Amino acid sequence: MLSCSAPTFVGGPIPPDTLKDGTYDGEAKDGPVKVLVQITIKDQQIAKVDLLRHRTWKGKAAESIIPDRIIDEQSTKVDVVSGATVSSRAIMNAVEAAVKKAY
Repeated sequence: MLSCSAPTFVGGPIPPDTLKDGTYDGEAKDGPVKVLVQITIKDQQIAKVDLLRHRTWKGKAAESIIPDRIIDEQSTKVDVVSGATVSSRAIMNAVEAAVKKAY
């Protein structure tokens, strides 16, 4: 029997003054949801999050909300979008993967 489970979440707050400026790609997959992002680090902070690819069924609502929350809170762990939990977490995990490249 198959069951749906919440995606594993790996993010958290970004320690200040730890990131190298530049652009970095990150990817995450959870079940049918697959996300590819590119982040821009400027002045050692996340300045921009671009969704390059977001394969989802119901999670489109997360596309415009989660990147803004990540930038505003400087954290890859933010509140999920109701009805788009898997996509929200996949976006956060993809950004976390990109952030790890910026250390």
